[in-house]
Amino acid sequence: MLVKRASRVAAMLALSFLALALSSCSGIPADPEGTLDRVRGGTLRVGVSHSPPYSDVRGAEPAGSEADLTREFAASLDAEVQWVDGGEEHLMEALHHGELDLVIGGLTESSPWTDKAALTRPYTETTDSWGKSRKHVLAAPLGENAFLSELEQFLDREGTQ
Repeated sequence: MLVKRASRVAAMLALSFLALALSSCSGIPADPEGTLDRVRGGTLRVGVSHSPPYSDVRGAEPAGSEADLTREFAASLDAEVQWVDGGEEHLMEALHHGELDLVIGGLTESSPWTDKAALTRPYTETTDSWGKSRKHVLAAPLGENAFLSELEQFLDREGTQ
């Protein structure tokens, strides 16, 4: 009788732990700062540095392949784009401090900013004027994994590779 009771208690404990584990997994990947939820149907704050042909800030609105890609990504989230132009270092600091949601501007996978930003998987590859292959990435906030996942899924769907 004692063994039967111990088995029931053990089974109930196991079910409780399983329920707890499953309930805590519902938001994976997660955004601790809520970036994806805030941007969806809202505003995508994008830092853009001058790096033609990927991004060109000389006009009223940024131009270039990454600016166009960013507009398409924002549209997929039903979001407006708020552009912030500046130098790469300033933009990466702003991204790191939560003032931006994305940074574009010809970044490559060899970017030195990995302590300030989460870099996407390479979305395209080009050859520079010296014949060296360059794999291009975009920069998102560190730890905002739902947002980064949504961005990478968008890049995969666009078939930009």
